[in-house]
Amino acid sequence: MATAHTGHGKTILYSYWRSSCSWRVRIALNLKEIPHEIKPISLIKAGGQHHSNDFRDVNPMEQVPAMHIDGVNLIESMSIMHYLEETRPHRPLLPADVVKRAKVREICEVIVSGIQPLQNLCVLIHVGEEKKNEWAKHWINRGFRAVEKLLGASAGKYCVGDEITLADCCLIPQVFNARRFHVDLRPFPIILRIDRELERHPAFIAAHPNNQPDCPQEAQK
Repeated sequence: MATAHTGHGKTILYSYWRSSCSWRVRIALNLKEIPHEIKPISLIKAGGQHHSNDFRDVNPMEQVPAMHIDGVNLIESMSIMHYLEETRPHRPLLPADVVKRAKVREICEVIVSGIQPLQNLCVLIHVGEEKKNEWAKHWINRGFRAVEKLLGASAGKYCVGDEITLADCCLIPQVFNARRFHVDLRPFPIILRIDRELERHPAFIAAHPNNQPDCPQEAQK
């Protein structure tokens, strides 16, 4: 049963500006109008803040995002977003209809399990500089073919019907990643249409990497 929380202290999101997993959570926080503080965690500085003992106590996986909320630490973007949905049910990001809820979860799962982890920074480092772009493009294309087909049956104005859901929170950062790796998005017209629909939404604009406190100045050009 969903319960409303007044919270215990400040809500803190541990985030990296270009992390698509952090970006999903930033969008959800903005859509639900939940006051929060962003605490940047660098994933690329020498040594890496995510490998520090202090951050390991927050997230043993040494990844972002992590969140301190209601007096507890939470990790993993989908777990965090479901917690927000269950404890702050106003401005819902899951449909009331059970079939539509399942469709939202399908799209999220394809992205968060079938695409994003395979082009994550730690995976690309392991793959190596010479092959990383080809590797990332392969897995994004494979996943987007599935997402496009799912959207063909579920999309209205957004991923599932005409209301913004967690599926949209997951899709938009992945489109950004696709462009980073020069994926040809023309075969995915529904994905492109939804991306255009949401690029001017205030919650999505505020969550964009270029608008984060740790975004390097050169990346904003």
